[in-house]
Amino acid sequence: MVLGKAELVANNDHKKVRSVKVSYPWPSVIRLNEYVRLPFQKIILTRRNILKRDGHRCAYCGRGDLPLTIDHIIPKSKGGDESWENLVAACIVCNNKKGDRTPEEANMKLLIKPYTPNHIMFIRNYVGKIEETWKPFLFH
Repeated sequence: MVLGKAELVANNDHKKVRSVKVSYPWPSVIRLNEYVRLPFQKIILTRRNILKRDGHRCAYCGRGDLPLTIDHIIPKSKGGDESWENLVAACIVCNNKKGDRTPEEANMKLLIKPYTPNHIMFIRNYVGKIEETWKPFLFH
């Protein structure tokens, strides 16, 4: 806003951005004067992102109160790969019970269907609560 690249649409009356000499309103909603389109990057396959996707719960028993590991649904020894569709969060008990077998061989059922997540899922996790000043712009 100071550089003129964005303009203030709505501010938070309870907060201010202060410098030594000037006090600015705390922006709640801004509008970019010029939109720069950036292509979406793929969500990186990491342990943290798999746990987020699965809601920090075991894919076999559904418990979230135990330490979690990452399990290959089809073990690497049987041709399983490192992909969103082959990796799930699993508690240590279930992961040890399953071992180097497929869920069918171990007589275990997956409670979730693994999928490649999209950006909307991760944005929703970060936003948390929606401020009142945002509602006219989000829910038309």
